[in-house]
Amino acid sequence: MTEIARTGRRGFRRFDVTFPSGESVCATWVYRPVPEPACAGPAVVLGHGLGAVKEMRLDAYSERFAAAGYTAVAFDYRRFGSSGGRPRQLLDITEQLGDWAAAIAYTRALPQVDPARIALFGTSFGGGYAIVSAARDPRIAAVIAQGPFTSGVASALKIDLPGLAKLVPVVLRDEWARIRHKAPVTVAIVGPPRSAALINSPGAVSGFLGLAPAGMDIPNEVAARLAPQVPFYRPGRHTKKVRCPVLFAICDKDLVTPPAATARYAARAPRGEIKRYPVGHFAIYHGEAFEKAVTDQLDFLRRHLPAPPPLPARPG
Repeated sequence: MTEIARTGRRGFRRFDVTFPSGESVCATWVYRPVPEPACAGPAVVLGHGLGAVKEMRLDAYSERFAAAGYTAVAFDYRRFGSSGGRPRQLLDITEQLGDWAAAIAYTRALPQVDPARIALFGTSFGGGYAIVSAARDPRIAAVIAQGPFTSGVASALKIDLPGLAKLVPVVLRDEWARIRHKAPVTVAIVGPPRSAALINSPGAVSGFLGLAPAGMDIPNEVAARLAPQVPFYRPGRHTKKVRCPVLFAICDKDLVTPPAATARYAARAPRGEIKRYPVGHFAIYHGEAFEKAVTDQLDFLRRHLPAPPPLPARPG
């Protein structure tokens, strides 16, 4: 366990750990507020989107949550980032939902965490996972779904026809590789318009890769067999089953997870709240849009899961 001390008005420490999931482990950052809370308090479990890893700005959200008194647990899915699992870059929706369940179980077992006060933060594809996870687990206390993937059909329709025509043969090659138990054939996660990529909207390449810190090499690929699953995956259908408060952070210029579909699903959530931002899918992670979004998210957490006061300073 590696401890990284930080400073700030309240401050936090980050620990690098792993937790078991399936037959492998998920690499995880656990952020703990400093000073420690006076009693076991709430926690936020954070998971990223399609092919993304925790270094791609989950640290920014985790730091802000921890500095506000929340334990934050940000993890990488199996087969991605620093987590275990092979073959690499193979995205299985059922498996990744299992990673969310394992992350929640791990967080509940932390001694500084009240197991009845767990919130989920999911962004992009992870936003859909957070919704489904909360629908399955009635003990979840709150959900933040940022730019969430809610409708596979709506997102699939954003792939232009030339790109789709180029994508099909790659998918067929990967399916043939799967049948023969060979290494996956990969396709780009993001690419320019008209390219064979899962996301080929304008600005997607710079937006996705720009989430990573300078000098970090992010694999821009995933097993192509995911593509035919996407149109049939509609996590938004689960919003009506989520009984806890849900904050939907919707980007009005989103070309990856279309805002109209998300707004329709958000309206079905019994305790849904909507915040809208005049930016694209990747812009909400940076600058003024990030500051506005994370401020709204902290307000949401404070209203529904207030953090306990810190321990008083020791004399001398």
